Amino acid sequence: MTTNPLLDTLTDFWDREILPALIDYIRIPALSPDFDADWAKTGHLEQARRLALDWLERHRETDWAVHDLQLPGLTPLILVEIPGQREGNVLLYGHLDKQPEMEGWREDLGPWKPVIEDCRLYGRGGADDGYALFAAVAALKALRRQGLPHPRCLILIEFSEESGSPHLPPYLEKYGDLVGTPDLVVALDSGTGDYERLWSTTSLRGMQGCTVTVRTLEEAAHSGIASGIVPESFAILRQILDRLEDPATGRVRLEALHVEIPAIRKQQAKDASEILRLAPVAGLHPLPGLRPLSDDPYELILNNTWRPSLCVTGQDGLPPADRAGNVMRAYTRLKLSFRLPPPLRCEEAKKAIERAVLRDPPFNAQVEIRFDQGGDGWEAPPPAKWLQEACDRASLKHYGHKAAYLGLGASIPFMKMLGDAYPQAQFLITGVLGPGSNAHGPNEFLHIPYARKLTACVADILAAHEAG
Repeated sequence: MTTNPLLDTLTDFWDREILPALIDYIRIPALSPDFDADWAKTGHLEQARRLALDWLERHRETDWAVHDLQLPGLTPLILVEIPGQREGNVLLYGHLDKQPEMEGWREDLGPWKPVIEDCRLYGRGGADDGYALFAAVAALKALRRQGLPHPRCLILIEFSEESGSPHLPPYLEKYGDLVGTPDLVVALDSGTGDYERLWSTTSLRGMQGCTVTVRTLEEAAHSGIASGIVPESFAILRQILDRLEDPATGRVRLEALHVEIPAIRKQQAKDASEILRLAPVAGLHPLPGLRPLSDDPYELILNNTWRPSLCVTGQDGLPPADRAGNVMRAYTRLKLSFRLPPPLRCEEAKKAIERAVLRDPPFNAQVEIRFDQGGDGWEAPPPAKWLQEACDRASLKHYGHKAAYLGLGASIPFMKMLGDAYPQAQFLITGVLGPGSNAHGPNEFLHIPYARKLTACVADILAAHEAG
């Protein structure tokens, strides 16, 4: 006789109804608007929307209302309004747009090729975070079948999250009455430290991108004639990078980008490091022999969650190696991505970055910086006693371990929006992006057993909800 009927019900629903839908979803190259400027003509986001609406039509309960919303020139929004049997207003969040393909997929895998192997569903967008809509629906249907009351719930699914959610604010303004004032926000778009317990995200870093261009010549010149006479643009850009980051340690040198880390976040990082050890390093598939930036897992967690970092993510002006002649190029342009501590505002970071890049140009070269739209970070409010206890009970019930807490080095712009709009709300930010799942990169996968249990945890937490 079963000892966990809720999980049994959800496992069956996942296998029969969710996995086939996710397989179809992965096949759709539903790129976010930043990566498909002609998204309206391409029609892939519309395909994802249609798949979701058709699935909802088959699985919604008779008293649920599905709001299919489309403002002119914006990606769509789906709201599923589910009446409750007790006080409270819960917002459950996910998105159906995707990151681009990325190189490096295994030969037998691909971004739009769904493959189930070793309890993992491979393909772009399944874990980040196409599963969210289906899991949220499944959790609420399971509560209905178990006869467990829950508060009013609203599932919100957007289509521009991977572009920073630029299309979302107009919908929130126009349909604010429908959204109401949530007292609990459950976001299913985050990460997990391992696959052995429920993880709750306590903070998100901000992000600020920019391009830095160094020009030295009106036109490219023969390297044998120009070298040794005029400075090379990449060498100058390398000096500028050294102003921003210590190349030996990876530490960002701009003190204005660092913040005092709260004691509670240090303790949570210490607790998480004792669980995870160096597992986050292994989950990134480093080449044999590669050393991490620190041998101390505690320092690695703080590096990734509360300290600024810099990545070079793109370039112009450098031809592919197999087409590069003996030429001193006229310019070099690098795309930089800064991750910022949760409390630091992008506007403050931009000022510090701009000052460092533009001051005293080496050899008086032309140096230019252009900033992208940034996104501020976010820190969760302290969890209410009922929420913390409900997370522990659900995690013990379905995983056998108490819940754990961890900051996330990435960004979810919607959380900052909601945190500002609903400062009294509680937040459960969770997800399935665990070790090796590699969202945004090659070989992205969804860990199916973990996702089933996470769905059961969400159901139990909704049933335990206490309106504040």
